Amino acid sequence: MLIIGIAGGTGSGKTTVVNQILNEIEADEVCVISQDSYYNATDELTYDQRTKINFDHPSSIDFKLLVKHLKKLKKGEVIEQPIYSFVSHNRTKDTLKTHPRRVVIVEGILIFNNKELRDLFDIKIFVHADTDERLIRRLRRDIKERGRDLDEVLNRYQKTLKPMHQQFIEPTKNFADIIIPNDKYNTVAIDIVRTVINEKLS
Repeated sequence: MLIIGIAGGTGSGKTTVVNQILNEIEADEVCVISQDSYYNATDELTYDQRTKINFDHPSSIDFKLLVKHLKKLKKGEVIEQPIYSFVSHNRTKDTLKTHPRRVVIVEGILIFNNKELRDLFDIKIFVHADTDERLIRRLRRDIKERGRDLDEVLNRYQKTLKPMHQQFIEPTKNFADIIIPNDKYNTVAIDIVRTVINEKLS
């Protein structure tokens, strides 16, 4: 099994890179695990308390469960991935049955912050994008997909996203084996990733 970690700031284009890699691999040979599914359960909190959680801080992630699930996949076991709702700011009661595959892609902004998790990755990729570009992408996504309003997104960006990025995300670029500048479609970087994947799998 080949485990690929793809990190980068919010709106950097991680999903685009994941999809580009998926296009190069047979569908039945790969699965994707999102860090966003592993935000801590917050059943004991009220909705108002949940809205105040700093989701860009490593403490918001259930790394213990994520590591446990990856280790189970490596052993050939099926896992039940949590499903997280960004509307209720909590895990839903549903789970996603995930089978082990030859390639497992783990993506998320904070996945390089936990050493035990980081050490499970065979390839570590960091997707870099200009700060303004990331903000624009975040605005579009949160307003369109998560029902946020403009003031809420900008306020969260200034108070948490930007300082958390500088403190916890940007420095983890140093752990990456490959850094992909994603201001435009980067075919050379994807070709390199595809070559590395094929070499590891052969």
